[in-house]
Amino acid sequence: MEEGFAFVDELVPGIRWDAKYATWDNFVGKPVDGYLVNRIVGTKALCGALEKARDKAESLGFGLLLWDGYRPQRAVDHFMRWSKEPEDGRKKARHYPNIDRPQMFEMGYVAAKSGHSRGSTVDLTIFHLDTGELALMGGDHDVMDPISHHGAEGITAEETRNRAHLCSIMEDSGFSRYDSEWWHYTLKDEPHPDTYFDFPIE
Repeated sequence: MEEGFAFVDELVPGIRWDAKYATWDNFVGKPVDGYLVNRIVGTKALCGALEKARDKAESLGFGLLLWDGYRPQRAVDHFMRWSKEPEDGRKKARHYPNIDRPQMFEMGYVAAKSGHSRGSTVDLTIFHLDTGELALMGGDHDVMDPISHHGAEGITAEETRNRAHLCSIMEDSGFSRYDSEWWHYTLKDEPHPDTYFDFPIE
């Protein structure tokens, strides 16, 4: 692993994870290049900020569930190749119901150079500590649609509150939100703002 990076679960006990791109449960519909194990990697600076976020979440009765952290550039390249393949319809209804694959890049849901590849961006949600159930957020991970935007209309009051909880947890812990994806946050003082890494997660 690159110096200054770590498995998040080793440095931040109590955080749950499900590395979606290491599984078949993602918009591509199969494990993505560079994700060889179901674990989350990030910079040690990211891990330090996630410790604060974990503690803030606990004070509100929530835990954190991570879906993605560091993303190898080869995974982004995989996304780009996939976007040019013929539509098979397997994941469209769930992940990109109102757009075509190439529009993911045009509309900013997927980038040819992703902040994830710099190692200090995470995709995550919150769950209720007392039950273990995921908080209702008005849409699942990687739904590429206006319903996923901060301030989206058409979600319930509870879902709006939960999104606000996640946002306050992360912003109070040193992260900036991405307005088009309620689950996506980047460390404000990321240690590698101009470097895109490509080592595999293994």
